[in-house]
Amino acid sequence: MEQYLTETPVASFIFLVTIATSLYAFYNDEIYHKFMLNPYSVSRNERVYSIITSGLIHLDMMHLVFNMIAFTFAFPLELELGHWQFGALYIASLALSDIGTIVKHKDNYGYNSLGASGAVSAVIFSYILFAPKTGIGLIFLPGINIPGYIFGPLYLVYSAYAANKESRINHDAHFYGAVAGIIITIMFQPGVVPHFLNEVGLTS
Repeated sequence: MEQYLTETPVASFIFLVTIATSLYAFYNDEIYHKFMLNPYSVSRNERVYSIITSGLIHLDMMHLVFNMIAFTFAFPLELELGHWQFGALYIASLALSDIGTIVKHKDNYGYNSLGASGAVSAVIFSYILFAPKTGIGLIFLPGINIPGYIFGPLYLVYSAYAANKESRINHDAHFYGAVAGIIITIMFQPGVVPHFLNEVGLTS
C-alpha cells in the first residue's frame, strides 16, 4: 500500500480528499446539501459544480467504506494508464456518470444523488480491460470472487435492470460510469482491446 501511495499520487490524492470531505460533510449539513447533486437545479444551470462535488460526499459511513474499498482498483490502474490519464478518466467519468440521472430526474426537485459510485465503476471497468481475469468480490457473497470479464457484463445488465426500479441506489450512475470508463480507457490506450480479447481467449 505504501508503494501505491508514492507511485500513484493522483489516486492517492482523490482517495484522501474523498474520505476527508465525506467525513467533514457527515457533521456539516450545509456542505452536505450544497455538494450533493440535484438534477432539477443542474438542468437549469444552477449548482452545476455539484456534478463533481457530489462524488466527494457519501450517504453514510457504510456507503463511504464500500466505495473506498472498490476504489482500491484505482492504484494499479494509475500505474497502467499514467497519472494524467487516470485523473482525466476519473473526473470525466464522474461527470458523465451523472448524465443519465440529470436527464431522468430533471423535473424532480426532490431527487438528490451523491457518492463516488459512478467514477468508481469507471475505475473497475477500466481495470478489467487490463486484467480481465482479476477476481472481483461481492459484498453480499463474502469469499467468492468472480473474474472481471464475467463480473462486468453481469454488472451492466443488473444496473440497467435495476435503474428502472424504485431504489435509493443510483444505478444509472453505476451503468453510465462503467460505460464511460470503458470508452475513455480505449481512447487513451486502443491497444487494450486486443490485449483484453487475448487475455479472455477470444484471440491468439
